[in-house]
Amino acid sequence: MSEVSENLKNVLSKLPSSVKLVAVSKTRTPEEIMGLYNSGQKVFGESKAQELVPKYEELPKDIKWHMVGHLQRNKVKYIAPFVEMIQSVDSLRLLKVIDKEGEKNDRVIKCLLQMHIAEEESKFGMSEDELCQTLESDDFKKMKNVSINGLMGMATFTEDEEQVRKEFKMLKSVFDGIKEKYFQSDDNFSEISIGMTNDYEIAIEEGSTMVRIGTALFGDR
Repeated sequence: MSEVSENLKNVLSKLPSSVKLVAVSKTRTPEEIMGLYNSGQKVFGESKAQELVPKYEELPKDIKWHMVGHLQRNKVKYIAPFVEMIQSVDSLRLLKVIDKEGEKNDRVIKCLLQMHIAEEESKFGMSEDELCQTLESDDFKKMKNVSINGLMGMATFTEDEEQVRKEFKMLKSVFDGIKEKYFQSDDNFSEISIGMTNDYEIAIEEGSTMVRIGTALFGDR
């Protein structure tokens, strides 16, 4: 069994059946991605549109691509025809562009709203107030080509497990409040995307339904 197959088996053995695995393939070659694909992994995450598009064109069409990095509004048009989910929606302005491009491509694009939960200022995402303002806005209420499927967040990059746990707990609490207030009867609003290679086991304990893992699968760069 190849190293990536072994890595995939190891990671999957730690995931409950309720948790989906997104293999983060940014900076990885098509050959590396095919190693995981041939071991059964079909959901991959990329951070840059300009890296995602050529991979989409070259690799098998049954791969489900998730955009997990910061997305500039002028890049949405390149991925809108095929992207399975945009996890990193961090503003109403971006969501409006995704809706517009979804309409052009005659599809409804699944989105997660990214919440800022880390102490680092460099991480993107909305505050709880901004999330609510977005969902209450007239612009959002008119949208027909996006589906809000849940929330995404990135914890502080730290050895302090309690800090990470606290941030994940906060996102889960906000998710529960938003579900109750805006999506009570919408089964699509069900995803909590938290947890990466360093902290996914804590994330699962705190309610993650989707983990984004790169290094633990592909090995160190």
